[in-house]
Amino acid sequence: MSTRENSLASVTSDTLSSFSMRLRKMSTASALNINPISDSRVSRKFLQPNMASDWVERAAERVRRLDDWYGVVKRQLMIHQNAATGLFPCNLAKAPNEAHVRDSVYCAAAIWALSLAYRKQDDDQGRTYELGQSTVKCMRGILACWMQQADRVEQFKHSQSAKTALHSKFNIKTGAIVVGDGEYQHLQIDCVAQYVLFLVQMISSGLQIIYTTDEVNFVQNLVYYLERAYRTPDYGMWERGTKYNNGNSELHASSIGMAKAALEAINGFNVFGDSGASWSVIYVDVDAHNRNRTIFDSMLPRESNSKNTDCSLIPVVSWPAFALHDENLRQRTIDKAVRKLKGTSGMKRFLRDGYGTVVEDKSRKYYRPAEIKNFDGIECEWPLFFLYMIIDGIFKNDQEKVKQYMELVKPLLAFTPDGVIVPKYFYVPLDLVDAEKEKPGSQMREPSAEEDTGHLFLWGQAVYIISQLLFENLVHPAELDPIKRHLPAAARPRQSTRYSFFQEMVGTANDLIVQIVLIAESVRLQQMLANYGILTQTPHEIEPIQVWSPNELTKAFSYLGINNKLGLTGRPLRPVGGLGTSKLYQVCGHIVVCFPLLFELSDFYLSQDMTYVIDDVKSDLAFLAKCWKLSGRPTFCMLIREENIRGPSTKEFLDLLAEFKGGQVGDIRVRLGRLQSLIPAACIENLDFLQSLIEDSECTFRHVEELKLGSSFKSLTEIPKVVPEEDIAINIEELKQLSSRDIVQKLHGFDNMHAQSQILGVLLEREGMEYRIDDSTIEQRLERLLRNSGRKKNWAVVRYCAALLGKLVDSLAPSITAILVRGKQVTIGVFGHEEDVIGKPMAPNQIKDIIYSKCMPYSISQAVLQQEIILCIGKFISTFPELFSGILKIRIGWMIEAMRLEIANLEGTELSLMALSPSEIKEVLLTVLGKYDRSIPKRAPLHKRQLDGALGRVPIDFYDRVWEILEKTPGGIKVAGYLLPQQPTLSDMTMYEMNFSLLVEQMLSKILDPAYRSVIVETLTVVSTILRRNPEIEFPAAVELDRIVHEAFEMFKRELVVHESKEKEDTTKDNMFVFYNTPPNARRGTMCYIVKAVLNTLLQGAIHTKEDDNCCVS
Repeated sequence: MSTRENSLASVTSDTLSSFSMRLRKMSTASALNINPISDSRVSRKFLQPNMASDWVERAAERVRRLDDWYGVVKRQLMIHQNAATGLFPCNLAKAPNEAHVRDSVYCAAAIWALSLAYRKQDDDQGRTYELGQSTVKCMRGILACWMQQADRVEQFKHSQSAKTALHSKFNIKTGAIVVGDGEYQHLQIDCVAQYVLFLVQMISSGLQIIYTTDEVNFVQNLVYYLERAYRTPDYGMWERGTKYNNGNSELHASSIGMAKAALEAINGFNVFGDSGASWSVIYVDVDAHNRNRTIFDSMLPRESNSKNTDCSLIPVVSWPAFALHDENLRQRTIDKAVRKLKGTSGMKRFLRDGYGTVVEDKSRKYYRPAEIKNFDGIECEWPLFFLYMIIDGIFKNDQEKVKQYMELVKPLLAFTPDGVIVPKYFYVPLDLVDAEKEKPGSQMREPSAEEDTGHLFLWGQAVYIISQLLFENLVHPAELDPIKRHLPAAARPRQSTRYSFFQEMVGTANDLIVQIVLIAESVRLQQMLANYGILTQTPHEIEPIQVWSPNELTKAFSYLGINNKLGLTGRPLRPVGGLGTSKLYQVCGHIVVCFPLLFELSDFYLSQDMTYVIDDVKSDLAFLAKCWKLSGRPTFCMLIREENIRGPSTKEFLDLLAEFKGGQVGDIRVRLGRLQSLIPAACIENLDFLQSLIEDSECTFRHVEELKLGSSFKSLTEIPKVVPEEDIAINIEELKQLSSRDIVQKLHGFDNMHAQSQILGVLLEREGMEYRIDDSTIEQRLERLLRNSGRKKNWAVVRYCAALLGKLVDSLAPSITAILVRGKQVTIGVFGHEEDVIGKPMAPNQIKDIIYSKCMPYSISQAVLQQEIILCIGKFISTFPELFSGILKIRIGWMIEAMRLEIANLEGTELSLMALSPSEIKEVLLTVLGKYDRSIPKRAPLHKRQLDGALGRVPIDFYDRVWEILEKTPGGIKVAGYLLPQQPTLSDMTMYEMNFSLLVEQMLSKILDPAYRSVIVETLTVVSTILRRNPEIEFPAAVELDRIVHEAFEMFKRELVVHESKEKEDTTKDNMFVFYNTPPNARRGTMCYIVKAVLNTLLQGAIHTKEDDNCCVS
């Protein structure tokens, strides 16, 4: 037997007797030089006596090994499979009647892997079929359990609430619920995604798992269940949520990555297999997939806010998910997990994991505050992850890694008469806990109680069997991954050309060509643009091709997955994003092109600012070039309306069209042409599911029709121009004293839009939206005023009316999520007033409630301005992440204050922030964030401190410094009446943990003055530097930062009188602006006085030093 074939499983010495006859026949044939193989595929050279003999011996050895493994699988896995449901128990020792989806899927995968190995045998004694059907039984058992909870799928796809999540544990005999929602953390996105992924793999290998249309519809709804994984905090692979085990969920990179892999695998896949029809194909929202992909990539190598790394990422970036194909990031993720979590007996799940340790109180479901400190250094080590590393090495053909981890795992296994047993974990015995904590890795760990087949950890056994089947070459990696997920997307075979397919482009984003088609809403507009050399088409000219709005496309997809028997509706009415609208669609014989949401006549006002729209068009093209992962080219349909060429941005708009004609927009290559000529190279999606509905007249769709307008314009000079008007001030308090009838009379007396908006606001507050003025309600008048003010570019009135109407911008929730997954927090609220922190993704309506409740009482227009800012930040943080370096908590109200300060700092400017257009707001925000630092004059110290404080910007290693201060300060750190305690902070958290940084930000958020916040940050940096240079120093009481800054300011005032001969009364006031406007590092700068104040605190005796140490402040 070769070294590679000498598997650890060879200890199962009892080779089944049923194969002895077959082996004897093979040996006899070899001795007689007779070829026992009648397969015509065998080359003639193998018929030579010596080579035939070697081949027969290898074949015989393969049969022996397969039969050994068949015995192992029967004794260790299949014996535990329930005959009725096909499920496997998740805990044989403690809960033999409970089945977990994850454990069951892995057991099914191991049995399936062995069935794949048997397929190569001419005489498999029916075992290929037996093993395959055992796999099908399990997968259908899980499906049956979940289909009984179809109502939960329907609720969850709309709410993403843990209360409506699919259960992950079931009664093994009946498939019924065994643990209620409040007793167990069922929301495990990775669990559902793993099932969907293996479902596709197994069907692709030839198994028939899905039988009926009802099941097809249910699987489609499982896709909807997964599509919003990127914004769904769950409890993760370990079922505990945050590492504190306090019942809180969080976003997990492992869950998002598994969902992303499942969505890629099932997109355009026929769940009936090769014999399926068009209505058994599953569709995936390509924009939802992209959000999962980008957010997954941005989180790595971090697992979550509380877990810097986690072993759950290994099966996500490697087998079975292969969710990441950026090799550098993949390797960084695995290396970080190995570096932080690898031990001699396996790998820790994550740092300070208490599960299985002897000091964990198993009588309590949740931990107490600071309890996880008890597990530091004694976390259990799981051999399971060494097995994953073996499989990863085999898939990557890394023989060195395979050899390394085979040697590591071998001494950890238990060799029994029933075969090799994989312990669940290794723990530190109680009497060795203290010694292990003192010197990590010094003590021998003991295995958990998996001693025989009655106490197996089935998940571990299943992965072990798969790893050894691969190691012995009994099954090839490509067989275990029939959809070729282990290959780069560009190298995967395409299953069908009828449906879109994820196939990454080879090369850079600049190599992709974005196709652009220009559709003019009327012949009049078409002729006018032709005078400027811009060739467009009208809706009539492209017939029978139809132009749809994204809302019609959303309506079409809402019919996908409907099943009245199960109570399932179709796709939720979510907007179709930029990737979805860049595909062409085949609908009942018609080709449909869809223009992006950007050109939809939206309720929100951003589309009325043409400069903003032009900027968004360029951003959308860059987004397509970067994020397009489908076969075929993206097609960008631009619907041009006459209102687009009115106003001051007309020339800029024509310049953009000229860039299209030139074939280059920035760095993006584009091709402008007639739609008919662009179809062959486009990405086309067939919406076959609509065929029967349209034939039965159950649904109809509206397409864009050509507008019939009057005589054509010869040039832009003939188009009516917008004439701006000046605002008229209204005394609101006086207005409120009048009766409603008198206020209405006032309204009739004003043509000025600003005055009308103020009057309508007073009436709205008093009478409500339905109050009628003449022939219309207040709501109708506000809508009319909103449109008119938008046409006249009166942005202050636009924002005021939009806020009164409670408008909500599209893509607000994805923008919030884009910010959160980059380790930031968002706070909503007006500067100087109470704020609400958003630390987890939320639904749009939840965000709207927070914005309007926090803003309307103090600044009506900020309710919509803050939405603008969130939208901009969501885009900037993806394209210019460096602008947010050092900013952890993005406080929207404070951002607006920073913008106000920036405008106020410009000489000779009297602009109001609210009067700026959305595009100008975007530019001011970029300026404040530092995008144009090189092109603006150097800011004064006061202004720089104000901006840094309002933005919440801190030095790179600031949070590490605060941690170091806490280590030397038992009394904690105090500022603005808020105390950051040493304990349980240091016990609960680690230095590099995101949650610690957020806790520091929570302390700093109590400061009300941006400039003062910057000075406090400087003070903490000084304290840290002194403590670093004098490690013997320790503060016995709290470090009171306010007192230190106050003392520094007093010294500054005294020296200012002496050195600059200032009048005493001018410098003894409490006004600190002069102090704030002093450079920190200059001669007699603020840093000098802060250092003196800190040293005075130390020299006043309020310190502790280590015994026999002399305090030497340097």
